[in-house]
Amino acid sequence: MRYISTRGSAPVLSFEEAMLTGLARDGGLYVPETIPTLTADQIAAMQGQSYEDVAFTVMRPFIGDTFTDDEFRDLIAKAYATFGHAARAPMVQLAPNHFLLELFHGPTLAFKDFAMQLIGQMFQLALGRKGERVTIVGATSGDTGSAAIEAFRGLDNVDVFILYPHGRVSDVQRRQMTTPTESNVHALAVDGDFDDCQARLKDMFNDFEFRDGVRLAGVNSINWGRVLAQVVYYFTAATSLGAPLREVSFTVPTGNFGDIFAGYIAKRMGLPIKELVVATNQNDILDRCLKGQGYHKGTVHASISPSMDIQVSSNFERALFDAYDRDGNAVAQLMSELGQGGFDVSQGAMQALQDIYTSGRASEAETTQTITDALATTGELLCPHSAVGVKVAQELRDEATPMITLATAHPAKFPDAVEDATGIRPPLPRRMADLFERDERLTRVANDLEALKTHINGVLNT
Repeated sequence: MRYISTRGSAPVLSFEEAMLTGLARDGGLYVPETIPTLTADQIAAMQGQSYEDVAFTVMRPFIGDTFTDDEFRDLIAKAYATFGHAARAPMVQLAPNHFLLELFHGPTLAFKDFAMQLIGQMFQLALGRKGERVTIVGATSGDTGSAAIEAFRGLDNVDVFILYPHGRVSDVQRRQMTTPTESNVHALAVDGDFDDCQARLKDMFNDFEFRDGVRLAGVNSINWGRVLAQVVYYFTAATSLGAPLREVSFTVPTGNFGDIFAGYIAKRMGLPIKELVVATNQNDILDRCLKGQGYHKGTVHASISPSMDIQVSSNFERALFDAYDRDGNAVAQLMSELGQGGFDVSQGAMQALQDIYTSGRASEAETTQTITDALATTGELLCPHSAVGVKVAQELRDEATPMITLATAHPAKFPDAVEDATGIRPPLPRRMADLFERDERLTRVANDLEALKTHINGVLNT
């Protein structure tokens, strides 16, 4: 299995190289050269299997010879051993033919754990047998950072620096990043929004002297390994409702497009997905683009669903790459235009996107009302991100086809929004009950590339 850049001029890499590299040297994102497919019999056999067994079947064709079968099975087992539910990604029913896929039973209570816990195990094994060490730098709107720190804390072969927007994540998200005591993990509060953090991260990857000097690696959703691990729960959810003999649809609350792009990969692999619905909050650039209005950046508005407060959706580049028939030059041109404020999508590419994705948005008031209504009608407490998904799914779903809405985080990660909507302040799980009693450790840093490089080099050289 070989991996190519969405911008067409970076070296072709193996799975291990693409995983450890993250962002391609031409600024693009790595994608598989070909998408392997599974037979209907292989998909049907997943019904009733453990999450770990399905994960092995789905991901094994993508990893080449990076790990042996026994190694990979062991990595998967370790990755999900700490999850708080035996099914790993259980479903509950919200209404006739509408289901909620709970992706918040991992150690940091968000869907990012499914990928990050596995990435941590894969990095440790790959680097350990090489005797190498890397510096991981990530940008987060809240959940990626806590999941990365949890996955890599205390590991021998990595130093981790997470950039998050100062004052723009929930208190629980912040404390999950700032309270770990291990010396190899560092939380950096950047003066700016998530798009600023993501831009500085890309700046670091494009500064080849710095990148090579610190052995920079990335675990944001730009990392193909992250997307790959998220493909699995589309299969477990769909087969539990009758796939491959029955079509299903998915609604995904998303800001950075990685989670729904994983659904697209599942569809390409043979899973019978009828609709892939993109759900956005008031920062609705993806919804506007998919409705034919072009991709033009605006101001990021802080919301009660902060993990979706994004105007530059990194993984959308992967979708564009396929929509433009894998023309790296065309994608590079679009990304250049994005740097100047935005771009319009060609008619052919727009049709290709709309053949795969539909979209909707939820305002702040609609999100709050959905949280209120869900508790009253189902007894379920939704986090605001999951509520965005439920609201859009209710509007767009075909009642004859099962709709699965992804619940991306535990309501206790956003207690203020949930309490405002329901009067109930959701408690943290028992293992996190003392989170607000732990000491915090963070560094506030200017939204400036040189300041960030200086700080990271200083830490690494002490």
